[in-house]
Amino acid sequence: MPLSHDHIRTTVEAYLARHPHERDQLGPLLDALERPTDIASRSTFTGHVTCGAIVVDALGHVLHVLHLASGRVLPPGGHSEPSDESLAATALRELHEETGIPPQAVTPWPGYETVPLDIDIHGIDARPGKGEPGHQHFDLRFLFRLRAATAPPVVLQEEEVGGVEWRAVDRVASPSLREKPKTANASALIYNDRGEYLLHLRDYFPGRIWEPGMWSLLGGGREPQDPTLEHTVRRELSEEAGLGIADLTPFGTEYASDDAGGTVPIAVYAGRWNGDPRELRLTEGVMLAWFAPQDLHRLRITDTTSDLVRRHSASHPTSAASRSGIAPQKEGRPAPPHGTVLNVIGVHLYLERPDGTVLLGLRHPGSPFAPSTWHVLAGHCEQENAITCLIREAREEAGLHIERQDVELVHVVHHIDKAGDQPRMGLFFRARAWSGEPELCEPDKCTQWAFWDPNALPDDLVPYTRVAIGKIQNGELYSETGWPA
Repeated sequence: MPLSHDHIRTTVEAYLARHPHERDQLGPLLDALERPTDIASRSTFTGHVTCGAIVVDALGHVLHVLHLASGRVLPPGGHSEPSDESLAATALRELHEETGIPPQAVTPWPGYETVPLDIDIHGIDARPGKGEPGHQHFDLRFLFRLRAATAPPVVLQEEEVGGVEWRAVDRVASPSLREKPKTANASALIYNDRGEYLLHLRDYFPGRIWEPGMWSLLGGGREPQDPTLEHTVRRELSEEAGLGIADLTPFGTEYASDDAGGTVPIAVYAGRWNGDPRELRLTEGVMLAWFAPQDLHRLRITDTTSDLVRRHSASHPTSAASRSGIAPQKEGRPAPPHGTVLNVIGVHLYLERPDGTVLLGLRHPGSPFAPSTWHVLAGHCEQENAITCLIREAREEAGLHIERQDVELVHVVHHIDKAGDQPRMGLFFRARAWSGEPELCEPDKCTQWAFWDPNALPDDLVPYTRVAIGKIQNGELYSETGWPA
């Protein structure tokens, strides 16, 4: 039997109970539900229901397909069939038909088994060759996550689908869908070579914070500037404890209940660190401390956090120290450096006018790094080479246009904030020529651009930037800051 009006109406009302502010924008769908026509039939050209599958991988990327008929990149989905038992079943069938991903490879996101994550209304162009006038699709999109860490092989439905793409949340095709995953959280499961785990004792403020007075993982909620959940957990580590972890890998997903009784997904990233938590600059909570898995029963800690620690410990039965033959460190002392450690690569623009003055920007007061402090135009390398990154950052942050042939490397600074932090390699490039004048293209990051005399730099300048400018003036190519003597 085709999907009934009552089933569709119940599903839509359950969605609106969570998103009451969308009732007006879903007016065409609600009006269609009041008509006697079959809203599930693809031949109802006053508008009909389709179903989509929002599939999220372990890194928080969302599956998209190129629909050949419309030429649009959208989540997998399509029309219901008489054999479909529910709207969610339609989404799963379409996922399998279009991509070859079987229903058993995914699982509904907790709390979204029968309620869509998103409802999107969009127009469909007329197709005279098939006798179809222009009409609307009421697309109910259900949320699923992959069961495995990696996606299964894709087998395209070639007559309808031209390709697949896993997109970061900020590049999701639907504007309404882009907003909904922003509430996701991320936490860090940090362990050392002794097999201990770093836990955070939260402030005891009942009613004001989540899990007051309990031992938990460092982490927090995704913010609009975070392109991925890995960016979220790295930002939270830096903000809460001034901590940088070289290697963070997805480990699993924890589920917790919010104050409204809803299910909150928390992406958990695991990473190794051998420092002393007493030396960290803690900005939230009471303290940080190492605990062995067998000691967790003595703590006020949630079952889900305990299970995560024990599951990770079971998958790492032998510590990295014992595997490599390194003797265990005395309690409270950082382990000596060993093995490969990833360094963050930052690119920096050294822009000097003919009068010798150098461009600096005043960072936003809310910036996680160096708030209300002057700094050269800079950014982190993504999946790109350093000069491409420099050109992109100059255009995005200040509206400056630089050509590759006009760029030269003038200084490299290898720096850390303090012992145990993630090391960083800062590449300073001079632009011999450029077009445009500095503009505040990203006022949430930089509040002012100004050219400064290198001999009269502002007092509130990022320390390693001051060092680098002085070295560039002296023609020196390399410097180090922050490393122990």
